[in-house]
Amino acid sequence: MQNEEKYKFGLIGCGRVSENHLSALTSGNIPSELVAVCDLDPEKAKSKGEKYHIPWYTDFHKMMEEHPEIQIVNVAVPTGYHAPVVIDLAQYGKHIVTEKPMALKVSDCDAMIAACKKNNCRLFVIKQNRFNPAVVAARKALEEGRFGKMVMGTVRVRWRRYQKYYEQDNWHGTWLLDGGVMSQQASHHLDLLQWFMGPIKQMFCKTATRLLNIEVEDTALATFEFESGALGAFEATVATRPEDLEGSLSLLGEKGSVIIGGHAVNKILYWKFDEERPEDEQIKTQFSQDVPNVYGRGHTPFLADVIEAIRLGRPALMEAEEGRKDIAILTALYESAACGGKWVVPGCPIEKSRLGKG
Repeated sequence: MQNEEKYKFGLIGCGRVSENHLSALTSGNIPSELVAVCDLDPEKAKSKGEKYHIPWYTDFHKMMEEHPEIQIVNVAVPTGYHAPVVIDLAQYGKHIVTEKPMALKVSDCDAMIAACKKNNCRLFVIKQNRFNPAVVAARKALEEGRFGKMVMGTVRVRWRRYQKYYEQDNWHGTWLLDGGVMSQQASHHLDLLQWFMGPIKQMFCKTATRLLNIEVEDTALATFEFESGALGAFEATVATRPEDLEGSLSLLGEKGSVIIGGHAVNKILYWKFDEERPEDEQIKTQFSQDVPNVYGRGHTPFLADVIEAIRLGRPALMEAEEGRKDIAILTALYESAACGGKWVVPGCPIEKSRLGKG
């Protein structure tokens, strides 16, 4: 690590999730150097700049002009601003990492991808749960064929968000800039479901707003039929009381089953296959991980993968096209819910103004 070239990073957006980026970039665990930060709110920008002893800005154009050495820019602004910021930022020809979800419309994803291709820069989308040790172990088992024919995949997000969470910023809980539990808290888990179970043939969804005074849904249920013939179940709510319960993934196949639980898909709760291996005995202890919060610890390995992908010229695990898949799924889910729970096909719903709402 000491002799490895360090990639220089800038950050746009100094809100709640930014600390996961900043701590990963300054941890010393990856070859990165934090150069500058930016936020429209001068207090937020100043706070992070002073904490990490780096310049801070309220205009990212000024940041980019004064720091041409920046090679990668992390975008952690409200979701509704991902598309305009990324498209505007692409002109500088720097690689870009954007928080999830990639955008609020598939057409915005396409515009982001086109802008980055035009300016010869790469776009990556944060899905840090793919890098959880428990998820990595399950994915390896899938790729080795240990599950056999997949039968069912299930994700559950049972988290707690009180009203004050949505009132701390004026964009939380709005259709214009945020979306509900499906697009924000549970988009990671939808990504894992499609990553493990494969392309979706059709789906239907029902949503509700049960406990919170917000525009969007706080609770959702969905059922999937995958092209393989396997089925999927999705449950998500931020109306769990009185505390967070789980963020989980269950995988059932003809030759074995795996359940990953914990608050952030971080602990292997069940692991058993017809054909046992010696390493299975230690799998729970070796690949389970304690996490400080529902964000988990995946930002560091995610950014390490981005750096290595750029350095070696290889594909990263979460390129923009992968992020786009999730927005196509989310759009279809919102379309289904808006139409009373009809079956829809991803990529084919009528896209309305924001995530199927208009």
